[in-house]
Amino acid sequence: MLACVLSPTGGSARVCGFDVNEEPAKVRQRVGMLTENSSLYERLTAFENLDFFAKAYGVSNKSERTLRIRQVLDFFELWDRRGDKVGCFSKGMKQKLALARALIHKPTVLLLDEPTAGLDPKSAKEVRDTITRLSRNEGCTILLCTHHLEDAESLCSNAVIMNKGKSIAYGTPESLRTKTGGPPILEIVLKKKDSRVTESIRRLLPNEAVMEDGPKMLVSIDDESTTPEIVRCIVQAGGLVLSVRVLKPSLEETYLRLIKQADEE
Repeated sequence: MLACVLSPTGGSARVCGFDVNEEPAKVRQRVGMLTENSSLYERLTAFENLDFFAKAYGVSNKSERTLRIRQVLDFFELWDRRGDKVGCFSKGMKQKLALARALIHKPTVLLLDEPTAGLDPKSAKEVRDTITRLSRNEGCTILLCTHHLEDAESLCSNAVIMNKGKSIAYGTPESLRTKTGGPPILEIVLKKKDSRVTESIRRLLPNEAVMEDGPKMLVSIDDESTTPEIVRCIVQAGGLVLSVRVLKPSLEETYLRLIKQADEE
């Protein structure tokens, strides 16, 4: 609906200031879209695919089209494969070419639907890295729809969590994790278990939970800024610290908690 492919049955939306019902042509000029399927012509070469879609988007000048095709294929590291038919491309290469197709007319807004779906880990990372570079270099707003929460966590500056068509939470990935995850947990791994260290921390933080699992300690903290003080306390008690890290819930864990809360309400 935002790309003006489907007409809404109700409500309203504006993209780049243009109403999707009243000015769909102007919206389409400013939007690039990648659907879950790459929707490429596999019997055409990479260059021929982009040339076709550039014409469809109204880039009528041949030299301008050729320059833009060269730019996007260089960006996606596909220029050397420009003469190869798309049917022989890997899934990752097809996805990158589909992204190039969505960008061929220099859109202001890029809509991505499940951009890493069905890709192997290496190809998925390549696509995520490419999207990160796009957000920095192309100067367009990217709206990403995904069920892969690791994509949202690594790529998005803001996230909306939807449940049955309704927005139930909005914010940065960090703020969403903080909202549902409770206080942060400090994980401290010692060279060996030492009861003196445990007692020392409990005296320092009498109101916080301190749990032991062999040489590993989990300490509930209100503020990450207390970490240096806790480490100093351990060292002064004779503990040998191997590692320290703050444990926070992943965005996937946050999502599952929010969905469960919404279903219970």
